[in-house]
Amino acid sequence: MPVALGAMGALHFVAPRPFDGLIPPELPGSARAWTYGSGVAEMAVAALLAVPRTRALGGAAAVALFVGVLPGNVQMVRAWRRKPVWPYQVIAWGRLPLQVPMILAAEGIRRGA
Repeated sequence: MPVALGAMGALHFVAPRPFDGLIPPELPGSARAWTYGSGVAEMAVAALLAVPRTRALGGAAAVALFVGVLPGNVQMVRAWRRKPVWPYQVIAWGRLPLQVPMILAAEGIRRGA
């Protein structure tokens, strides 16, 4: 989980444009600021998870992060609703239920399981 979060967080800076499209337009400020902020959050959570002493805290932070990015996944469904079902809508809708096992895995880390 730390490697995946660290890599995705870095991608927010290397290639921010795709992430900008996941930012709900109802949020204040620029999409790019939210993209960079979420990239920082992902890298910070990755760092917490990577250190044994802060791993439980990292699990709690990962739960919060995964719940926090759920509106971005919903935004992807909204933004891609007029695109072809395959592969766009399948990907957009498929991301939503994937949040559940990610949240459960992070909660397991928080509990030390």
